[in-house]
Amino acid sequence: MIDVRDLYQKSGMFTFDPGYTATGSCASAITYIDGGKGQLLYRGYKIEDLAANCTFIETCFLLLYGELPTSVELEDFEERVKDEMLVHEKLKDFFKGFNQNAPPMAIMCSVIGALSSFYHEETNIEDSKSREKVAIQLIAKFPTLAAFSFRTSIGLPIVYPKRDLSYTENFIHMMFSDPMDTEATIEPVMTEALDKIFLLHADHEQNASTSTVRIAGSSRANPFACISAGIASLWGPAHGGANQACVEMLAEIGDPIHIPEYINKAKDKDDPFRIMGFGHRVYKNFDPRATVMAQMCKKVVETMDTKNQKILS
Repeated sequence: MIDVRDLYQKSGMFTFDPGYTATGSCASAITYIDGGKGQLLYRGYKIEDLAANCTFIETCFLLLYGELPTSVELEDFEERVKDEMLVHEKLKDFFKGFNQNAPPMAIMCSVIGALSSFYHEETNIEDSKSREKVAIQLIAKFPTLAAFSFRTSIGLPIVYPKRDLSYTENFIHMMFSDPMDTEATIEPVMTEALDKIFLLHADHEQNASTSTVRIAGSSRANPFACISAGIASLWGPAHGGANQACVEMLAEIGDPIHIPEYINKAKDKDDPFRIMGFGHRVYKNFDPRATVMAQMCKKVVETMDTKNQKILS
């Protein structure tokens, strides 16, 4: 890496890198990517090994503190997260103002940003303990607010987290619980699959949303407002929204007999259609996350009735 911080002072010249594809804004020990080898490491651990042996919450601890937790540390961390999963009751009033069909990401931008009005005076970004508390609050409140956003977008009543459920179980519970079916249980394979998805996407170097949060945070803005800006960046189809674009593409293709037609459309330079869902462009060989997800997807499909799930059949 070349340090060009004093380039303008010495030469009167700027570098031009509009996509930040050749620019690093910091040195980080959190995540390492080798696109040529198809490697993704969190704190030196291969993503495949973490997915096979750890939960998302353990991975959060690893990313925050640099080491995997002991059993005692994990139990304490899980309790700290659960203690923060509830949100202020006044925050629920925000959800009443959104249209029933409002995009969940639009709702998330708004309500995460609104957290800055509930946690402002007590948040001191210069203090490491305060920053740690904010990180735990964000980890804890995201599944609650994401579930609230989803249920608001489809007109369902809000469901609260339960202390006897794990982090990922709570998210599924809050997302999909039927108020009229109190006997429903959560399929373990679904919990395992979603937990791995969370783990695989926990961090990915200096991507668009991370850069957005860092730029907003450089002004010493409230951390919750900065994360809201990051969500706005993540929403785009060239970033996190690519997942939605892939599902919409599969729905558009519909029956497998249409696959050759769409492959030809993708090869046609004059056709705007593009095939989505083949991994991140930083990986020149293969995306290691896709390997784990493919295995998990097969496991999920094997437990499902695919008759009414054409996209999985």
